[in-house]
Amino acid sequence: MAKVSRIYICQKCGHNSASWLGKCPSCQAWDSMAEEIQDNSKPSTGARRRWTPVDGSQRPEPITKTFFDDEASRIPTGIAELDRTLGGGVVPGSFILVGGDPGIGKSTLLLQVAGLMAKKGPVLYVSGEESQGQIRMRGLRLGNLSDNLFLLPETQVELIESHIDKLKPLMVVIDSIQTIYTDEVPSAPGTVGQIRESAGRLLAKCKSSSIPMFLIGHVTKDGAIAGPRLLEHMVDTVLYFEGEHGGPFRIVRGVKNRFGSTNEIGVFEMKSEGLVQVDNPSKLFLSERPQGAPGSVVTACVNGVRPLLLEIQALVCSSHLASPRRATSGFDQNRLAILLAIIEKRGGYHLMGEDVFVNVAGGARIDEPAADLAVCAAVVSSFRDVTIDPLTIVLGEVGLAGETRAVSNLERRVAEGAKLGFARAVIPRGKGVSQKMEGLDIIQVADVAEAMEALLDR
Repeated sequence: MAKVSRIYICQKCGHNSASWLGKCPSCQAWDSMAEEIQDNSKPSTGARRRWTPVDGSQRPEPITKTFFDDEASRIPTGIAELDRTLGGGVVPGSFILVGGDPGIGKSTLLLQVAGLMAKKGPVLYVSGEESQGQIRMRGLRLGNLSDNLFLLPETQVELIESHIDKLKPLMVVIDSIQTIYTDEVPSAPGTVGQIRESAGRLLAKCKSSSIPMFLIGHVTKDGAIAGPRLLEHMVDTVLYFEGEHGGPFRIVRGVKNRFGSTNEIGVFEMKSEGLVQVDNPSKLFLSERPQGAPGSVVTACVNGVRPLLLEIQALVCSSHLASPRRATSGFDQNRLAILLAIIEKRGGYHLMGEDVFVNVAGGARIDEPAADLAVCAAVVSSFRDVTIDPLTIVLGEVGLAGETRAVSNLERRVAEGAKLGFARAVIPRGKGVSQKMEGLDIIQVADVAEAMEALLDR
């Protein structure tokens, strides 16, 4: 007789409990505990997750005698923007998770990658959500049909492993991990136990065979990969798709990468033939910038080694609410609240009764403080209804005392502005900065008040 036990597992952090709890004691999430059924009559499969041989052939080895040529072993995907995000290409045996909102382009991009990689050898595309005919239709539209691209509509991990052993592909794509299940776990596909066990078995196969695997993961309403956070800890690389569904731009951002930097991004444009990489993202993001509109300011951000010019838009209008609204898109809302307090206290602009909306155009996101001064300039420009010179870029971090602080890679940011035809740059005052840099007129400011005077009092 089978020995069955019931446990409750948090869908967000994977915390286990013998009884149901309304609030997870580990991650403090409400209503996140889901019931799992465990068959205790079957032996534990935890040993299968070990990707090193269990026959005793492995021995401890000094790190000085261990050799792995990372750069030489990388496999280019054929898409330069994706290779940039991955750190230069796909490392053999890497376990890569790709997440994003439904319909944003995850399956499209990986089918393009599979088609390009199929030119070098066999590639296995495992789909638990689409039939072979549906994938062929999408592949026909993308124009990457190949005899070396094998489609497998399968969801059982044991059968997937057997096909991998027979085919010995150059790369494997799993679309998606939430549909994969194993007979070792008696719960339904997509539950915490199934995702954890299936991903563990695929990880063991990936490491033991040195075959790189891409996993597509669904994103919840909270913006996290569906399933436990353990899934993100198991993989080598986590890539997130960003962008607005109605807009043409898509950004692939690496939030974890054991083989490269997490500061790099890949920029794509969604077209009828699929995702097309953008060679000059700055020009693309500024292509629809309105002329002569108050509240529009250009700043320069650095992602990895590449500077990127972005337009920051602000709209300030009178509020009829007791608590005026503060809304952002692509910028941290808490950071905006701090900057508004600085503008009011140090700059002398009263925004207490105003609704403030800030947007980073093109669906991009800014995570660095170098855009603080540009946000302040956009807000004040909209509040005073005064246009800022469209050929000016604004850079600088803003402190709580209203002072401007230096930013890293200043020359690289300014050079990107000069390349696109900007005439001047407003930057923090500092040593060793000339009045001319990369052909631009440099205006140095010490605080927010001085910056607003240089930008708006004309």
